[in-house]
Amino acid sequence: MFDQYLAQKAGENLKNLREKKPLIHNITNYVVMNYTANALLACGASPVMAHASEEVEEMVSFASALVLNIGTLTPYWVDSMLKAGKRANELNIPVILDPVGSGATKLRTDSAKRLIDEVSIKVVRGNASEVLSLAYEGSKTKGVDSIHTVDEAADAALTLSKELNTTLAITGKVDLITDGERIYRVSNGHDLMGYCTGTGCTATVIIGAFLAVDPDPVTATTTALAYFGLVGEKAAAKAQSPGSFQIAMLDALYTIDEKQMEQGAKIHTQ
Repeated sequence: MFDQYLAQKAGENLKNLREKKPLIHNITNYVVMNYTANALLACGASPVMAHASEEVEEMVSFASALVLNIGTLTPYWVDSMLKAGKRANELNIPVILDPVGSGATKLRTDSAKRLIDEVSIKVVRGNASEVLSLAYEGSKTKGVDSIHTVDEAADAALTLSKELNTTLAITGKVDLITDGERIYRVSNGHDLMGYCTGTGCTATVIIGAFLAVDPDPVTATTTALAYFGLVGEKAAAKAQSPGSFQIAMLDALYTIDEKQMEQGAKIHTQ
């Protein structure tokens, strides 16, 4: 049985997002920068991609959410992320972290942990391996792909979210969202989403957009992932291969309305 309250909440968040058109500041990776900017525009938000340390504090002051993504990491970018994140904290602007490839190298793992230690993060979204790498020493990822299942990371996520006082979102075939107390699962999505680079990064920026209109990080994250999963389902109905599918996702981000969201959200309460 799906959670009807959260399905309705998903529709409301989508409506509010399109009405308010919040600015989302992204310090993100080169691989996905263009696509995630287009995704934010398509869903109704306004993106800015700014990573120069000389301007990030000023830029984030204009934003309604800050997305930090370590996909193409350099120490210089970490400094920019820390400056932007701390300024966002001062201004009560929500910060979302995508620890891309954490666990694969020491730089990535240490950088993700440093950001979590020094910045108040509202939401961490990653695949199961990335989340496990934040909880256990020695966890390894295969590039940026997960070698663990969502269920294997579930117990760690419950413990880690309490320790870090943050909401964790583990995305996979069925997404898991928890703040250590509340637990939700989202079963929206399609297998083709795994064949397009940056799908997870795009899910993260959509969470950022929803956080800009919903102050509860758990409901914002859950409804955002239901929306993005439904986008994958709608896109797959029109495109059967990765190239056209990725473009169809942008179209679906734009065309899905509040009613479709309420009817299509597959959110389970655990």
